[in-house]
Amino acid sequence: MTTDHDWITTPVTADLLRGALDLEPTERGVLPHRLPARARGQIPDGQLAMAEAQPSGVRLVFRTRATAVELDTLPTKLVYVGAPPRPDGVYELVVDGRPAGWASVIGGNAMTVDMATGAASTRPGAVGTLRFDGLSDGVKDVEIWLPYDETTELVALRTDAPVEPAPDRGRRVWLHHGSSISHGSTAAGPTSTWPALAASLAGVELINLGLSGSALLDPFTARAMRDTAADLISVKIGINLVNTDAMRLRAFGPAVHGFLDTVRDGHPTTPLLVVSPLLCPIHEDTPGPTAPDLSDIGAGRLRFLAVGDPAERASGKLTLRVIRDELARIVEQRAAEDPNLHHLDGLDLYGEADFAELPLPDQLHPDAATHRRIGERFAKLAFTAQGAFA
Repeated sequence: MTTDHDWITTPVTADLLRGALDLEPTERGVLPHRLPARARGQIPDGQLAMAEAQPSGVRLVFRTRATAVELDTLPTKLVYVGAPPRPDGVYELVVDGRPAGWASVIGGNAMTVDMATGAASTRPGAVGTLRFDGLSDGVKDVEIWLPYDETTELVALRTDAPVEPAPDRGRRVWLHHGSSISHGSTAAGPTSTWPALAASLAGVELINLGLSGSALLDPFTARAMRDTAADLISVKIGINLVNTDAMRLRAFGPAVHGFLDTVRDGHPTTPLLVVSPLLCPIHEDTPGPTAPDLSDIGAGRLRFLAVGDPAERASGKLTLRVIRDELARIVEQRAAEDPNLHHLDGLDLYGEADFAELPLPDQLHPDAATHRRIGERFAKLAFTAQGAFA
C-alpha cells in the first residue's frame, strides 16, 4: 500500500456492489457471488462453483470526490496444464459513465486445471493492490468493474475522500442468463462482454448470470432468477446442453417449460426474452459432447471438437438446429397466453455470414470483435423499435 495520500478505508458492503446476488464474508474481506447461498448449496460440480464466483458484470459503484482509489483483492487465476500463462484479469474504471482506465492485480491464488483429466488443484497466493489516480476532485460516480474471468475476493477499498453509495439513477434492471459466451469468453474486458456492451448501449443496469459451461436449465438458477428483482429478463439456451450432452429431446422441452414456469412465478408479466443459440458450425448438426483438442495447447492454441454421432439425432440427441426449432415452437405455444414472452433467433446475433468474417477462434467462443458485434445487435434487436425490451 502506498502512503502519499490520507487514505480512508471503507468496508465493501452490498450497497456498494451491483451485479452480485450475494456477498460472502471471508477471513480477509468479502467474496461476491452471482448465485445465492441456497443455490450454491445445490451446485453439483466445481465448474459451476467456479463460474458463479467469477464476477462477470459485478462492479463496485460509489459517489466520491476522491482523486485516487486503491482496491486490495485476492484473485484466483486459472492455469491450464501445458498451456502458456493466461493474461491477468482486467479491472475497468468508469467515471460518470465514461471509461477512465484499467488495471490488473498480479499474483493471487492459482487454480491449476488439467483439461485432459479434469483434475484441479489450488495454490494459495498473496493479496494484491490496484490503483487509479489522477481523478478530478469534483463529485463523481465511480464504477470499478471486476474481472469476468477471475474469482475476486475484495479485501479493502481505500480512497483519499469519503465515499457513499451512488444514487439510483432510475434505470431499468436487465437480468440475463446464458453460457460462457454471455459470461465473457474471450472479451477484451469486463465492460466489453456482449451483455455489458448491450446494457451500456441501452442504458440499463445489468445482472449477468452468464455461467460458463453451466447454462443447463438448472432449477436453482431458475429460482435465483425468480427471486431477483428485474424489469427485463432474457434467457439464452442451448450450447451448453449440447456441449455436455446433458439431455435428450424428450427431456429438453419439459425442462424449458419448467425453467420458464419458475421464472414466471416471480415475474408474471415482466418482458421475458428467450434467445436460441448463436451459430456454432461444429454443433449445428452434430450432437455433443464437446471435447478439447490439446494437440497445440503448448503454443496457446486450444480448439474444441464435436465428438457425437450425427446419426444419433434420430434417438433424440440434441444439436443446435434441433434446439432452435424447439425453442421457437415452445415460445410460440406459450406466447398465446403470455404476451410478454418473446423469442430471438441466435442466428440474428451471429450467423453464417458473421462466421465467414469473424470465425470462432477455438470453434466455440467468440473473440473480442465478435462480442462487440453481438452486443450491438442485441441492443438493436431487443431494446429498440419492436424489440422485446422496447
